[in-house]
Amino acid sequence: MNKPNKLHTALITGSTSGIGLELTRSLLAEGWQVIGLNRSPFPAEQGDIQRALRSGQLHLVQANLTNYESLKIALDQIKLQLDTIDVLFNNAGGSAAELRFSDQGHEMHFELQTIVPYIIYMELYDLIRRSTFKTVVNTSTSAFSMVRQFNLDILERPTEFKKLFGPYATSKLGLSLWTREAAEAAKSDGMRLLSVDPGGNNTLRGSKKSGLPFYIKPVMKLFFPPPSHGASLLYSAAFSQTNHESGTFLIKNKPTELRFKEQGPFILKRVHEIYEQEFLCSTSAGSGNQKSD
Repeated sequence: MNKPNKLHTALITGSTSGIGLELTRSLLAEGWQVIGLNRSPFPAEQGDIQRALRSGQLHLVQANLTNYESLKIALDQIKLQLDTIDVLFNNAGGSAAELRFSDQGHEMHFELQTIVPYIIYMELYDLIRRSTFKTVVNTSTSAFSMVRQFNLDILERPTEFKKLFGPYATSKLGLSLWTREAAEAAKSDGMRLLSVDPGGNNTLRGSKKSGLPFYIKPVMKLFFPPPSHGASLLYSAAFSQTNHESGTFLIKNKPTELRFKEQGPFILKRVHEIYEQEFLCSTSAGSGNQKSD
């Protein structure tokens, strides 16, 4: 991995397809160094992406994000080889077709879309703090506007499964709530945390089992814009001249009030407990690699 002495550096999870891939492409075109933290490799048929990989402007760090040992190895590699990260885009996620559980036993949406972004944020905190932009953008959704009840039990131990409007929506709500709660402490280090709805995008892939309700798929195929639309909203959130207050949830780049804000402290407390008691403890043998000032 090339040391970004002059280039600004962004780290993007979920950057090998859809919105994340288009965001990667946009940043590369502007001369950024981009680190993709992904489970899958970048698509071989994308010539511009492959050229960026060969030149070292784009680098893949491969990991199973929902396995703490794999994630720890990847994050240690990043901390050893980078001095700063200007913008962290926690973008990995998606709506699964059925209820599944991670290697740690957490519901998969909760793991990937609520807990893992917090782990990555905490592990890379010092690199972000030492950078120029000091920005974290967490990809959220407006789908949780359909959530009628919400608390930590519903988030962590769902008793029923609904495509898109069940665990997917509640895990994204949990993400936005901890973003809001963690933002105040990060302000003291000049950091800005945002959660952003990238809007509706046609991210359908024929080879992937869909977690969307059957009635949404034809609408998405016919009427939703391409993933570059969502990428532009994430980009705008990070670099807009409008200096959005840290902790803000954005829809169409406009601050939007979150529901269930009273649950925020409980969500943040829980993800921090998991970070300390499960991630750090289960990977303590490799914890000596973190860089310090």
